[in-house]
Amino acid sequence: MEVSTDIWDRVIELTKGAQDKKRDPFQWAIQISTILNSEGISMPSTELSHVLVSHICWENNIPISWKYLEKALVLKIVPPMLVLALLSLRVIPSRRLHPAAYRLYMELLKRHSFSFEYQINGTGFQKIMMSIDDVLHLSQTFGIQVGEPGVVVVEFVFSIVGQLVDATLDDEGLLALTPEKKSRWPTRVQDIEIHVDEKRTEFHEKLQKLNTVMAIELIGQFLQHKTTSRLFYLARQNMPLHWGGFIQRLQLIVKNSSALRNSTMSPETLLLLGSLYKPKKGGLECKPSQHHELCSTVAFRAPTSFVDHFYGASCSALWIPLDMFLEDCIDGSQVAASCAIEILTGLIKALQAVNRTSWHDTFLGVWMASLRLVQREREPIESPIPCLDTRLCILLSITTLSIADIIEEEKVTMIDETQNKGSNQWKDKLEAGEKHKDLVSCLQILGDYGGLLTPPQSIVSLANQAAAKAMMFVSGLNIGNGYFECISMNDLPLNCSGNLRHLIVEACIARNLLDTSAYFWPGYVSGRINQVPHTVPGQVPSWSTLMKGAPLIPSMINALVTTPASSLAELEKMFEIAINGSDDEKASAATILCGASLIRGWSIQEHAVRFILKLLLPPVPANYAGRESHLISYASMLYILLTGIAQVDCVRVFSLQGLVPELAGALMAICEVFGSCIPNISWTLPTGEEISVYAVFSTAFILLLRLWKFNHPPLEHSQCFQVLGDGAPAGSQLTPEYLLLLRNSQLVPQSNIPKYQNSSRAFSNNAISPSMHPIFVDSFPKLKVWYRQHQACIASPLPGLVHGTPVHKIVNMLLNMMFRTMNKGGNQSVGSVPSGSSSSLSSSGTNYEDTPLKPKLPAWEILEAVPFVVDAVLTACSHGRLSPRELATGLKDLADFLPASLATIVSYFTSEVTRGVWKPAFMNGTDWPSPAANLSAVEEHIKKIIAATGVDVPSLVAGGSAPATLPLPLAAFVSLSITYKLDRASERFLNLAGPALESLAAGCPWPSMPIVASLWAQKVKRWNDFLIYSASRTVFHQNNGAVVQLLKSCFSATLGLSPTTLSNNGGIGGLLGQGFGSSCGGFSPVAPGILYLRTYRSIGDIMFVTEKIVSLLMVSVKEIAGNGLKSGTMDRLKEAKYGSKYGHVSLAAAMTRVKLAAAVGASLLWLSGGSGLVQSLFQETLPSWFLTVHGPEPEEECGGMAPMLRGYALAYFAVFCGTFAWGIDSTSVWKRRPRVIGGHMEFLASALDGEITLSCNWATWRAYVSGFVGLIVKCVPTWVMEVEVDVLKRLSRGLRKLNDEELGLALLGAGGIRAMGAAAELIITGSE
Repeated sequence: MEVSTDIWDRVIELTKGAQDKKRDPFQWAIQISTILNSEGISMPSTELSHVLVSHICWENNIPISWKYLEKALVLKIVPPMLVLALLSLRVIPSRRLHPAAYRLYMELLKRHSFSFEYQINGTGFQKIMMSIDDVLHLSQTFGIQVGEPGVVVVEFVFSIVGQLVDATLDDEGLLALTPEKKSRWPTRVQDIEIHVDEKRTEFHEKLQKLNTVMAIELIGQFLQHKTTSRLFYLARQNMPLHWGGFIQRLQLIVKNSSALRNSTMSPETLLLLGSLYKPKKGGLECKPSQHHELCSTVAFRAPTSFVDHFYGASCSALWIPLDMFLEDCIDGSQVAASCAIEILTGLIKALQAVNRTSWHDTFLGVWMASLRLVQREREPIESPIPCLDTRLCILLSITTLSIADIIEEEKVTMIDETQNKGSNQWKDKLEAGEKHKDLVSCLQILGDYGGLLTPPQSIVSLANQAAAKAMMFVSGLNIGNGYFECISMNDLPLNCSGNLRHLIVEACIARNLLDTSAYFWPGYVSGRINQVPHTVPGQVPSWSTLMKGAPLIPSMINALVTTPASSLAELEKMFEIAINGSDDEKASAATILCGASLIRGWSIQEHAVRFILKLLLPPVPANYAGRESHLISYASMLYILLTGIAQVDCVRVFSLQGLVPELAGALMAICEVFGSCIPNISWTLPTGEEISVYAVFSTAFILLLRLWKFNHPPLEHSQCFQVLGDGAPAGSQLTPEYLLLLRNSQLVPQSNIPKYQNSSRAFSNNAISPSMHPIFVDSFPKLKVWYRQHQACIASPLPGLVHGTPVHKIVNMLLNMMFRTMNKGGNQSVGSVPSGSSSSLSSSGTNYEDTPLKPKLPAWEILEAVPFVVDAVLTACSHGRLSPRELATGLKDLADFLPASLATIVSYFTSEVTRGVWKPAFMNGTDWPSPAANLSAVEEHIKKIIAATGVDVPSLVAGGSAPATLPLPLAAFVSLSITYKLDRASERFLNLAGPALESLAAGCPWPSMPIVASLWAQKVKRWNDFLIYSASRTVFHQNNGAVVQLLKSCFSATLGLSPTTLSNNGGIGGLLGQGFGSSCGGFSPVAPGILYLRTYRSIGDIMFVTEKIVSLLMVSVKEIAGNGLKSGTMDRLKEAKYGSKYGHVSLAAAMTRVKLAAAVGASLLWLSGGSGLVQSLFQETLPSWFLTVHGPEPEEECGGMAPMLRGYALAYFAVFCGTFAWGIDSTSVWKRRPRVIGGHMEFLASALDGEITLSCNWATWRAYVSGFVGLIVKCVPTWVMEVEVDVLKRLSRGLRKLNDEELGLALLGAGGIRAMGAAAELIITGSE
């Protein structure tokens, strides 16, 4: 309603009259209130505030006027916040002219600036709020639109104190020391154009000094008051730039203020108050009530000395998730499409946040986990799947790049911050990055862990080279990298004994994480060299001589193949040769790039793989005019590249670098082109080997199929995608469509890639992906046709084949080729099967003399016929018309003719086994090979291997004289595989057949895989141990009970709770042991963690694992409570004698082990099913667990602490799972994280509100809520930012009901600006 100006004139007249008559302030206030009521003006009145302040400033600046104003405030006639805001802009700039008014203003601040509840809850506060904003320009100053009362209160308090700080700096002449050189608020008369000429008096000057002291004391009062200190906490959380400037100015007062020395507050106290109140974030630290007595004795990071000694849960145990993830990367049964660098980076940041460790300790933990990974392969068993180079790649390339990303992220953040602040000194500041300093310090002390640094025998020479390089640099000898390619370490006068730390340092130097000053670290080198040995030959072929222009002669090629490049420039030189050189030079360059530079070029590996990728899709030559694809002209180079990267370790390098999707796209293009060609051309390699179109196609096709489990049914893929949700990370769930989807998703502009990745992994322009356009399966029509047929063959039996069709003719041609001798001899029965069969193929009526021995057809057409061929010969064998030996020989001939057909043979056998329509094959040594010679020994070895798990091994040897049996398709497959020679040419095909054979055998009834292992062990005796270890894993494949027992063993081994634990102290040694390996006396038990990591991908229904892990976690907590808190412990805690000594150690140790158990459980769950299982945990498993009755609990056995420990265990478990799956960054790629976490917090809020009835133990629930919320607030506040504000408010109110108001405040404080108003209201209502 509009108010006539007459009313305010009456108010002024009344006030002046009262002043003249010295009327009592209370009477004046009653009269003013009556006038306002008569005019229908609501109180407190904003208009009256303006009137009274204008009346006082400055014509009526007399004591009685101030008394009237104060009485109006007391009687709530005017709003205190608005009055104080108006006075601040009038009084502070004029404080030197009117020191008494300034003092009175501060007195009003003391009385009316610490109580806000009645103001924000009063009538008309929306109008008051807008008025305050208009007066102080809060929206303009802080960039936050006024919408909630709490926000205005925070900004108001921050502004008022900010004005006092600036006024104090101005009074003491310190404003010139601020970055802006001026006040951020009006602090002088001229700032607001008030011209008053009043003679200063000695009294005024004295009062001004007293006012300055009083202002400082008032600032301190604001900083330490219960309500306003919490409001300042919100300002710090949500207005970091303004807060930074405020703290800088406060520090100037602390360091330079003379008034502060004269006040009742010490500089140290004010500085301490400047660090401000921090709410207690969670029940994991302290609680005042007896219910939380445990937490009062347990620090967030428990001491490790006693834990180390008694439980093995040392500082290294904090990093068990790292050890498990890195070990999981080694599994040869999968090719992961996700980038190990990015996953490891996220995992490191997650563990650092949740463990609350320094970055020094974090980096040290990362390096030690990577070193342990290498040491577990120190004495590897011989196998077709080597792992050592992969382990070294993880240590020296992947880990280094992950740490580089973390440090570069800090640099980018610092640059952004300093640029936002307008500083020109950011370069100097960048050199002082804390994470970089921590990396340097941790690498310096890494040398103290000699047991982890011993290099494997195969790289001792490389470690010695690195040590010699440092020694020569320290000695002042300027030697290039090429020098070490030309000499032997024996030529040096000193013993240059290097270790893995020397290689780590070299990898860090190559990526600009360190410089050569590292060579001068104490103990890094063992001496100095006075002179360079003179035994160096003149022109030894090496990378350095190549860079000087030496030609690619054979000796040079051999040298470069066996020696990794040392710089990006050397790789670029080789790439240019591959693109622009002659055909022979192209082939040689391809051979070199796939040599040591790819396998052991740890400093340049990320560049080598990208150069190879680009060469797989070379550019169209400028003068090319052919009708066919230009890829045909690059056939020789492509074949060399494909055979070079087909090795197991090479494929893993692409996988670890996250380039499998790009590799798949390149391979699909090659397959499409060469699979469509008629094989009427061939090429001769520089080695003299002649290759055909089939050879190029088959090598690319087999490699492509190794990138996903092509022989699994489509139904399984769909189930896996359902489980995994966002971005399935596991290689076993990949499909061609998904690989291309990942590839296309990576085609983002450089501007959209995180800055720290751009900097730390700056690739050469030559190595950037050759195609920036999305591709789909439809882009490759021939491949798409084969893939659809392939899926149909796996999903259902083959359809009937119509006679006379092109496919029928090709089938007959292939059968004739495979069994030509038999057909010539008059045996027409190979293709003759009962009428109506899907493989009703007859070769009668064919003129064999006129039929070409090998059909000249495109590979895609042959692959279309292969399933029918295999079906025909297997049917003939099952009916006795074809012997097993003839079957294996015929299939081998087919695979030799077109090696790519091996993939179709594998998928056919796999699908037929699942149908169960074939009779078993008796492995009797007559028709089929017999495993009897070593099957009993295999059984005994398997029992020893899994002895530590407590799982019983079913008997392998059948009773009586009955021979072992296998399903016919499996028997045929294993017989075919045994026919292969173990040479380089067959290796790339066996790399496909081997894992597929193991997968097929593992899916068949027990003991199929041990039988297969026995047969292969007879063929290749040196692989005996590897094969038996592989067979031991299949004990768990079809037995969920055995899987549960294995999981239980993982918990027991880690916590040292099992008498069969490999390591008495548990920890990493108990969980992972020494990997797979033979002891001097033969086979030894394998650690349960290793067994699980090599088994879980073959578990049919992975969903059941979630509930089992939660259940086992609870069992482990019960055992921890029983072992660590014996009966009577809590009674002794109540006695002073034990309360601070015995009890603290026991409870702290129990809490540490609970956290360790949670970390192990979270690692197992996350690795088993990725983000999908974690999502299921939050949305289904945990809510269901809290809603379920878990039976009676003998609390007296553990002092009543077990329920609470269970709650904290679940809290850690949930947070670990979430951070592993979704990370802690605000820019998470996981789009479902906000919905899942928000939904779970809504469940917590609903339960606290009483909307959901819980059935679990109340102490467990309370501990879980406080623990979970406390952990995410403290460790992953970015999650809170993604939750709806209404949910945060509800949960905060619920925490208040649990007497956990501090945690509720911290939760809202972490919610950002959008929750700041609610947080402020909670502070105000809870403090008054």
